[in-house]
Amino acid sequence: MPIYLPELTAYNLNFPHPNSAMVDPNGLLAFGGDLQPERLLRAYQNGIFPWYNQGEPILWWSPAPRSVFYPEQFQPSKSLRKFQRKVGYRVTINQDCYRVIEQCALSRGLENTWISPDIQKAYQEMHCLGHCHSVEVWEGNTLVGGLYGIAVGRIFCGESMFSLATNASKIALWFFCRHFHRSGGQLIDCQVMNHHLQSLGAQELSREHFLNKLSQQPSNAALIDCYQPQTLSCEYFE
Repeated sequence: MPIYLPELTAYNLNFPHPNSAMVDPNGLLAFGGDLQPERLLRAYQNGIFPWYNQGEPILWWSPAPRSVFYPEQFQPSKSLRKFQRKVGYRVTINQDCYRVIEQCALSRGLENTWISPDIQKAYQEMHCLGHCHSVEVWEGNTLVGGLYGIAVGRIFCGESMFSLATNASKIALWFFCRHFHRSGGQLIDCQVMNHHLQSLGAQELSREHFLNKLSQQPSNAALIDCYQPQTLSCEYFE
């Protein structure tokens, strides 16, 4: 059965309303356009993100329901707390965003990742402009895990995470939830629910509820101090 989608043009940054997204596949909204910062920022402000395979047209999505974390509710397991006390990973903010994005792509295999060179370049540019942020996990001086995403006011739209050592991505999420909450953050978007996210405590929101939260984010709600390059305190696992 053919799929009929709106096509985005190079000179129009407006998206169709997310409520017009398809049910199957869940959330497919439009195709085309580009990955310029203005369009990407407009997309995230409206609950939309790009997801497509290399060599295909850019596809834009807004799935329903939406998978999210409430940062104040994240509770690491006793075993994860014990592990961090023993291993003592160091966790930082925005100290190597470029490499986190690259590692997220590599961790999925060059043939299977949707984080193509074009996607990497686009989000690295968003980082330079202050919109894309990363969390890094270090074992000594070696980067062993992390995550990255886009900030929209007091909402953090998570894009991907990776782990090269035991529990590294879980600890990145744990420390970031604590730090984000203390900085005034309200919600972490993780797009579509899967078993791993559910096991970590992710919940589902209706599209309407999620879009309403996005619409409440004023332009001056940026959590500037939250994303300053820094090392996160070890008190988070006490």
